[in-house]
Amino acid sequence: MADTTAQAQFEKLSEEFRKTQTELSSFIEARQKLESQLQENKIVQKEFSILEDDAKIYKLTGPVLLPQDRTESVLNVDKRLEFIESEIKRIEGQIADVRTKSEKKRAELIQLQAQLQERRG
Repeated sequence: MADTTAQAQFEKLSEEFRKTQTELSSFIEARQKLESQLQENKIVQKEFSILEDDAKIYKLTGPVLLPQDRTESVLNVDKRLEFIESEIKRIEGQIADVRTKSEKKRAELIQLQAQLQERRG
């Protein structure tokens, strides 16, 4: 009877561990997307810094290029960079939390598995 309870507990812990791994994967994927956006916006920011003062700036909106004010464009990219960097920090915190949870579940699984093997042993 105790073996059945331990087995059920093991299966529950296994499922919880799988969920933390799935959650971790989704956070890592989100982090990678943000990093890509960060790099793209840094490239745009760098391009702005080397443009002539009278250079025309256009923004692609749907299939149309619309003229943009340089100051507004620079501010928009700067704000976007700030936002992306804060999102990266937030997601890194979530990744750290889920990793901690995942390691705890893994340790519990190993301990329970050892107990089950002892009983069968």
